[in-house]
Amino acid sequence: MNIIKDKLDNNPFLITVHKGSSMGNIVENTIPSFYAASQSGADMLEMDIIRSTDGEFYVFHDGDEKRLLGQDRDIKTMDSAEIDSLHYRNNWGISINLKVEKLKDVLNTFRGDMLINLDRSWDYWDTFLPFLDQFNMKEQLLLKSPVQKSYLDILDAHPVKYSYMPIIFELSDIKEVEAYENINLIGMEFIAENQDSPLFQDETINKIKEKDLLIWINAIRLHDNTNLFAEFDDDVSIIKGPEFGWKILVEKKADIIQTDWPNHLYTYREKLKK
Repeated sequence: MNIIKDKLDNNPFLITVHKGSSMGNIVENTIPSFYAASQSGADMLEMDIIRSTDGEFYVFHDGDEKRLLGQDRDIKTMDSAEIDSLHYRNNWGISINLKVEKLKDVLNTFRGDMLINLDRSWDYWDTFLPFLDQFNMKEQLLLKSPVQKSYLDILDAHPVKYSYMPIIFELSDIKEVEAYENINLIGMEFIAENQDSPLFQDETINKIKEKDLLIWINAIRLHDNTNLFAEFDDDVSIIKGPEFGWKILVEKKADIIQTDWPNHLYTYREKLKK
């Protein structure tokens, strides 16, 4: 947690960039998109993990095969040779000379002080955690998952204690994850559909902060029907102004804000620091 703490000592909150920054010919969840995110003010890169049928780990969000690769098949049903043969489509839908990145290449590229959130990896933790051990990047890596016993048991038993933040959907999730004594719990990601959610309330947030745990809040807007934190999101922050979105997340004592618009959020953070 030292890297996180060092970064928080100099900033009111940290900026996590969802899938990297993609635009034009630069595609999400690729090394170029992570370079773009780091140049846009990111403190942490969020990336999605899949495992091929023969055990190779890649950075890709399953479900996006048609849009990004022109494929109707689930990428998780492919072996590494099949995945390596695929080419990305850019943001105009044109096939380009860019392939799905192997996770090992991404990790080696960003070895240093850039924080990395390895999302959607929880289904593979039986082999994924031992895979991570070889990189000796424990201080850089952050794991998340829904609160589920099968995931927590693996994490609890693994000898290398990677930083972990459970995705909290309801209050009972908090009690369940706190029952584990051998997990490196550094904070919690709160999902609050609306302002009536217990996870939106200052009392709930303050109880977590009093335990010296961090709060992760999402500003990303996946689509019209999904609210990750009571509609105080990137969309309203850009269309109406930061005071209608990001400002509320700061007032809710967010330590980490995930965004699709890091350059705008970075500019807002710099104004807060003056």
